[in-house]
Amino acid sequence: MKQAAKDIETLEDIENLVNTFYGFVRTDQLLGPVFDQRIEDRWPLHLEKMVRFWETVLLEKKTYFGAPFPPHATLPISADLFERWLLLFYKAVNELFKGEIADEAKWRADKMAIMFQNKLNYYKNSKTQPLV
Repeated sequence: MKQAAKDIETLEDIENLVNTFYGFVRTDQLLGPVFDQRIEDRWPLHLEKMVRFWETVLLEKKTYFGAPFPPHATLPISADLFERWLLLFYKAVNELFKGEIADEAKWRADKMAIMFQNKLNYYKNSKTQPLV
């Protein structure tokens, strides 16, 4: 494993993080099929969107103008899938980066997973339909 030497600072760093993370996801036996079923052949578009999302979140560049939850609202996502997602995200961050923004990336991923799980549970146990 390569020693993480620097923090997340540039668009290239974000691209490296996103591509590494989704490389892990695509080959994961648990997450890969879920993502492939939804994304199909649109991986380049998805990766570009995720680069813009994380660039906005971590580098405050305001290149993402969407709503992250709605595309996930109808997916069959369980707690074990969120745990695996976080495990792989942490693995990517830890292998590539070290520093304040890298720590923030993991913190934000944790918060996102909690928020998404809460919203999914709400819609699952409610008669309300998600806004998609």
